Amino acid sequence: MINRNTSLKFETANRAFHLEMPFLLKPAGKDYLWGGQRLKTEFGKESRLNPLAETWECSTHPDGLSVVESGEFAGMTLKDVLKEHPEYLGTHPLKCCTKEQLEAGELPVLIKFIDAKKDLSVQVHPDDAYAKVHENGSRGKTEMWYVLDASKDASLVYGFNQDMEKNQLKESIEKGEVEKYLQKVPVHKNDTFFIEAGTVHAIGAGSLIAEIQENSNLTYRMYDYDRVAKNGKKRPLHIEKALDVVKLCSSTAPGQSLRVLNYQRGCASELLCRCRYFQVERLIINTEQCRQLVEYHTDSTSFQVLLCIDGCGVIFKDEDSELPFFKGDCIFVPAGVEGMKMHGKGKMIKVVC
Repeated sequence: MINRNTSLKFETANRAFHLEMPFLLKPAGKDYLWGGQRLKTEFGKESRLNPLAETWECSTHPDGLSVVESGEFAGMTLKDVLKEHPEYLGTHPLKCCTKEQLEAGELPVLIKFIDAKKDLSVQVHPDDAYAKVHENGSRGKTEMWYVLDASKDASLVYGFNQDMEKNQLKESIEKGEVEKYLQKVPVHKNDTFFIEAGTVHAIGAGSLIAEIQENSNLTYRMYDYDRVAKNGKKRPLHIEKALDVVKLCSSTAPGQSLRVLNYQRGCASELLCRCRYFQVERLIINTEQCRQLVEYHTDSTSFQVLLCIDGCGVIFKDEDSELPFFKGDCIFVPAGVEGMKMHGKGKMIKVVC
């Protein structure tokens, strides 16, 4: 039986052993004013923050660093681990990381849970080219959302419902009338949305989201419903920069493409999103019925991140090297780890680069 008191046995005299097993990550939390409590009550997140709007599950970004929670590197930040062991990234991510980013231990992606009790601001993100010039060499921010749960009437903003002119958009923001030009799309559990840099967007109230994005924290707020923060002041807007990067043409309402489940004994997988920055799949694991373990490995091209969104299980190589996981856990798997097996019943998001 799997439980959180299961002993995690990772000690060995051979330092090469740390390449043979994945490790758990502890997230950084954010208390943005629109957040709720569901990440605590439903995903077991321990935090004094109130509300708990986001948890940055796998992050090497300085605004919210993940910390290793199991194994040889327990207590170290993921960023510091990757500084010591850039080979954990694999070969493919090195093509989209500069030498300086590699030496600094930076991942190309950032993975979050988001609990939107209230509407997020209407916002837009720059692309890599704009961010490099105007934001001190930072990455831009293309992202995707996987909807973990949504209230009956939940919706999100995705682009404009008509072609816009820059002056028209600026005037509508200043007059507080921009909402009438925004395209609102219903949201349902298990939906996916790809948000390319430059697309105006906003997560609506009642949505619980897993977000996979470029490793960036650049957000240009266009409109924030005249809300005030804890300090009694309105949050800053970034209208001029937003107008520089936003795509002004109307957007086709995003549909949900047909997803194909690929089956093997004990596990089914489906592709959710693939772009130049990341590939995201959903795994459905059930070895209890078929009584056959799932073979699992990473190749030399990329690390993997596993985000458990339901159920529980264990990854192991033998009885002396096992890693239990539970709903809400985030697991980092270095590139080139072979010979693992997975047992359990649950659902996971898998991210590779």
